[in-house]
Amino acid sequence: MGTIVVIGGGEISELETLGIDREVVKLTHKPNPKALFIPTASSDAPGYCDTFNKVYGDILGCETSHLLLVSQNYTHEEITDLITSADLIYVGGGNTRKMLEIWRNTGVDTLLKEAYTSGTVLAGLSAGSICWFEYGHSDSEAFDDQGEWQYIKIEAMGILSGIHCPHYNEDTRVEDFSRMVNGGSVTGIAVDNNCAIVYKENEYKVMSTRDEAKAYRVMDSEQGVMITEIEQHPSYKPLHELYGAL
Repeated sequence: MGTIVVIGGGEISELETLGIDREVVKLTHKPNPKALFIPTASSDAPGYCDTFNKVYGDILGCETSHLLLVSQNYTHEEITDLITSADLIYVGGGNTRKMLEIWRNTGVDTLLKEAYTSGTVLAGLSAGSICWFEYGHSDSEAFDDQGEWQYIKIEAMGILSGIHCPHYNEDTRVEDFSRMVNGGSVTGIAVDNNCAIVYKENEYKVMSTRDEAKAYRVMDSEQGVMITEIEQHPSYKPLHELYGAL
């Protein structure tokens, strides 16, 4: 079991998640860790890369690098070297469906699973938080269709159990995620912007950079879909409590 930091959302460029980002770096237990940014979901947006360099490099003291799978071509060996040499890997937001398709075609998904088991700290926001779960509540259709679109259920990498909804406090996600969880047996893990869940081995904790930012467990039951807040504690709690029955 490794470490994954699931960030629900927030503007990293505005330093909204800086407290969470600082925890990501701290989890490596290194003074100047090697931090790899994977911005596949945003089609390798240059401004996003600059922001990562500023926050994780200039502010948090990491040695930063980027894996640009959309705008550059790599050999498999080059991709492997970038991933295996990183102390932490941060996945950016954007089009989750497109990102996962590219990862499967390039073998990045397999390499990330291996990085997880080898102890690399994994983190990400939005698409970069969905990817670690079995399934995700995704707005990927919004990137493909300029007209009407719907949230869709996406199959992700399955390192973490459950179906995940980032940006839970945005738009109609609360209602739509309940619809998606209804009738299923998979636990929903919903996270607001400026909030994160740290999965560390067999334990977890919730942290946020705003008092109103929360995380929730969303489960189907005989009484219908039940939504309960996942309480924040300064110390880690046993992971089985996160997925406990209501």
